[in-house]
Amino acid sequence: MSGETGSTPPKRPVPGPPRGLVLAAGAGRRLGRGPKALLLREDGLTLVESMVLALLDGGCRDVTVVTGACSEQVASLLAGCDGVSVAFNPDWSSGMGSSLRRGLQAIGPGPDVMVTPVDRPGICAAEVARLIAAHRPRAITAAGHCDANGSLHRGHPVLFDESWTSQAAAAAHGDVGARDLLETHRAVVDLVDCSDLDDGADVDVPKDLHRLTVVSSRD
Repeated sequence: MSGETGSTPPKRPVPGPPRGLVLAAGAGRRLGRGPKALLLREDGLTLVESMVLALLDGGCRDVTVVTGACSEQVASLLAGCDGVSVAFNPDWSSGMGSSLRRGLQAIGPGPDVMVTPVDRPGICAAEVARLIAAHRPRAITAAGHCDANGSLHRGHPVLFDESWTSQAAAAAHGDVGARDLLETHRAVVDLVDCSDLDDGADVDVPKDLHRLTVVSSRD
């Protein structure tokens, strides 16, 4: 029998686990306690150590930590940790956008990347795992947290499909990271409710220090 068969378009390779990216370069000026990466939680871990563990235990294949202020101290805390690398951002004082660009540059193209600032003490492995399980190809998946009125708001972590990482790096600027990209492309952002695990709050000013008592998932 003769005849032509239609060609099948190549399938997208099945992605492996995402790579984690922690933005930990800031000096914590508004807080007045030095870099937030070095703040101690109730369980004795620093914020940067607890975030790295949450990402790794939640399913990220490895974690890149972007440093800036007190970079040597942060790097020394992580020295010898399996699956953890450090990328110094010489332009860290310009804001989180440059740290996001530096981290995505260090990771390079190809993998999906889960991004979070270091100052979210409520993020836990269960939240990371939930986002990974919910992630769809070519989408951006973000943790959502309910406010007092029950409205769900986008928070962190944010899982960027590999098809979005270069655009996230290009869009990052000032202290807003990829916020403008996420707003512009809301149609591809899947919000996953993680309110039962984390309230999404950060540690930014002295009145927020009570949040360092968060050790794992919410009661």
